[in-house]
Amino acid sequence: MTTPLTVLGLETSCDETAAAVVRLDRDGRAEILAEALYSQLDEHRAFGGVVPEIAARAHVERLDRLVLEAVERAGCGFAGLDGVAATAGPGLIGGVIVGLVTGKALASALQKPFLAINHLEGHALTARLTDGIGFPYLLFLASGGHTQLLIVEDVGRYRRIGTTLDDALGEAFDKTAKLLGLGFPGGPAVEAAARAGRAEAFDLPRPLVGRPGCDFSLAGLKTAVRLAGEAKAPLGEQDVADLCAAFQEAVGAIVADRVGRALDQLQAAFPGQEERLVIAGGVAANAALRARLEALCAERGARLVAPPARLCTDNAAMIAHAGALRLARGERHGLDAEARPRWPLDEESATILGSGRKGAKA
Repeated sequence: MTTPLTVLGLETSCDETAAAVVRLDRDGRAEILAEALYSQLDEHRAFGGVVPEIAARAHVERLDRLVLEAVERAGCGFAGLDGVAATAGPGLIGGVIVGLVTGKALASALQKPFLAINHLEGHALTARLTDGIGFPYLLFLASGGHTQLLIVEDVGRYRRIGTTLDDALGEAFDKTAKLLGLGFPGGPAVEAAARAGRAEAFDLPRPLVGRPGCDFSLAGLKTAVRLAGEAKAPLGEQDVADLCAAFQEAVGAIVADRVGRALDQLQAAFPGQEERLVIAGGVAANAALRARLEALCAERGARLVAPPARLCTDNAAMIAHAGALRLARGERHGLDAEARPRWPLDEESATILGSGRKGAKA
């Protein structure tokens, strides 16, 4: 790359509508020039979860204005863009289509290269945007829809070594919150309630802890929370806090065990390299889980990279950054790029959990 690249990124894969402009310099260092985001929490709160049709409509209503806002804040103007990147999946297909079509239209009108970006790759490469971390590193991606452990070897080279066999971590938090009447979004609600709780008040299982491999299983823990709540019913405020604390403590133990084993695999694959752990996804914003992982890394002498919370959750800066990295390698994608509800980062191991009409499971 001989000149800096300035890329507009669009993110509409779930319930965050976002646009951002990122500049990549000649040395590969990235800078966020502008961000504009609209969170749809109020639209979905009454339903206790994200409603795909409502999310897609909100993207349609908000995205154009956010694009204008981001470009104006960046000070580069549309003429100063070198490319347009948009999330092409995985995600809620209606929302993905809104961002993808908008990105294609902008790229076509501006006669700029278009980049169709995997949402998970955006998360996977965020640590290079925020901390300039080098390859390889272990990525712990934990969100409402994904729980994965991947060795990130380079842009476009990802090796999945662990995944969830049932519920994603974020899904387990949301369902626990709904079960206990804590509202939506569930993750922050459980974390807040747990601060006043006593984890030792309930004895909850830690599925797969101590077992070989790096996979997760959360369905049994979620069921245990329900059974414990039913046995104690009616639940008072302190009971709810105690159950949240016990749940969060169990999740912390599971995560520490699985991530520790994944770091062993990273060390085996790249002996002598500094152990580097990157956390991303909405669940990575949980302070208790971060503390467990900080303790794990301190014990091992590993480096933990945790991007700012706003860049752990869905955002457009990570899409613009991934697009810039791809563009710097000479890539550009056709306007026939498809929206994909499923899109595993590691295509080779995508058959681990099978596939269906929507494609290989992510």
